[in-house]
Amino acid sequence: MGERTRVAIVGAGPAGLLLSHLLDRVGVDSIVIDARTREQIETTIRAGILEQGTVEVLHDTGASDRVLTVGGRHDGIELRFDGEGHRIDFAASVGRAVWLYPQHEVLKDLVAARLSAGQDLRFGVTAEAVEDVDSDRPRVLATGPEGERIEIEADVVVGADGSRGVTRAAVTGAHGGFFREYPFAWFGVLCEAAPSAHELIYSNSPEGFALISQRSATVQRMYFQCDPEADPDAYSERELWDILQARVPGTTLNEGPIFQRDVLRFRSFVAHRLRRGRTVLVGDAAHTVPPTGAKGMNLAVADVLLLADALEALLRRGDESGFDAYAERALGRIWKAQHFSWWMTNMLHVAPGASDFDRRRQVGELRSVVESEHGRAFLAEAYTGWPLAR
Repeated sequence: MGERTRVAIVGAGPAGLLLSHLLDRVGVDSIVIDARTREQIETTIRAGILEQGTVEVLHDTGASDRVLTVGGRHDGIELRFDGEGHRIDFAASVGRAVWLYPQHEVLKDLVAARLSAGQDLRFGVTAEAVEDVDSDRPRVLATGPEGERIEIEADVVVGADGSRGVTRAAVTGAHGGFFREYPFAWFGVLCEAAPSAHELIYSNSPEGFALISQRSATVQRMYFQCDPEADPDAYSERELWDILQARVPGTTLNEGPIFQRDVLRFRSFVAHRLRRGRTVLVGDAAHTVPPTGAKGMNLAVADVLLLADALEALLRRGDESGFDAYAERALGRIWKAQHFSWWMTNMLHVAPGASDFDRRRQVGELRSVVESEHGRAFLAEAYTGWPLAR
């Protein structure tokens, strides 16, 4: 015998948990399932640059206080090329900021808030399929931690289970989506060291791109451009530090023991459709972006705000207009974010086989940004986030 809920949410990432939080605030019940354990969700370290709008949503809805007390406000970034740094002052250009607050910290806050509120949140439950997608009673078929069969019938099924989840396939079918793969990746390291800079450094060098980021007073996150097939274990610590230092000429990095390393491939994807019947996609299930523009989690939050309003209207008032318009409204921001992420990626990375012309043109592009009030403002507006639609 199956279970019944208003909204079945597949995926306890930022999108799924925030959606359940917002729905609960307006009296719409939901069940959230995720194949991972709570420990896996809360300890998998991921990047976390939050737009000002994302921070305001988390704080103002009661999802997180720590985003302001623990997260670090950044009023700019540095673009480094030709051995010189050029600061993009967000506050001066657009009067906004971003916060460095890693995604796993956001997830800790959201999990705690949902459990405290009595949310039906189930860890270790793997979604196997979504059935009756075209009906007004779609069903999620899942397997529990002990192998038990679970069937959840809902008014709406929300796919927040990422790019490899079952809900994307249920919605898009054979249509898939728009896809682009990049010819480079990021080699990421976590190290025990003091910060090398107060703000993020995006560095374009003849050897390739590097990003110098921070995590805390004692742990730092850094990346450098690499081949997508690079072996994370093929480098010694000394080699990794030499590569990173060569990519940020003019800045001396604080070195320390490297305790995590990985290779992050670059892909862009937008599903051909975000909704089929009463099943709808949000976050990475609907789209992925290269990390250069810091748009991943922020884009998921923008999706969720639109969908939460649409679901409140649909399930509490019988108004289908917002639900019908969700995909079109969300795609406007999604494609803007895709463009910004693509632009930042291509402006800062050295493409395989790039010629001298390509290199000089790229530096010209960087100068056209940093030497122009309007160029700096364009980057600052997109990086800190466009207004969130409700």
